Amino acid sequence: MKRARSPLKKFFYLLMMLSLLNCAGRQLQSDLQRSGSTETGLASFYAMKYHLRKTASGERLDQQALTAAHRTLPFGTRVKVTNLKNGKSVTVKINDRGPFVKGRIIDLTRAAFRKIGRIEAGLMDVRIETVQ
Repeated sequence: MKRARSPLKKFFYLLMMLSLLNCAGRQLQSDLQRSGSTETGLASFYAMKYHLRKTASGERLDQQALTAAHRTLPFGTRVKVTNLKNGKSVTVKINDRGPFVKGRIIDLTRAAFRKIGRIEAGLMDVRIETVQ
């Protein structure tokens, strides 16, 4: 005969599972958060319709500022973005979440994108590196 679990045991089990999941998520995020860690992929830039709208951090998006969106890096993290085609780089501050398009790793403001490539290109292959 099978005994039913008490509500307290169920709660404890659930709490333990959530703790383990939280730890696993932190480990995945921490790899790029360490200074000098890198990631490569596609960069895009924000459409003009987002200019002056609030970002996920609460700041207004300024297309003339050197800021960017990343899915997991903490707000305020400084990231060096290097165009792999021409070697030009720019340092930006993460203040938003995204991009949410498969294959893209960072969304840049137009000013940041312009510093390392041509807007007409739309996308570029980049390496991002966290900096102090």
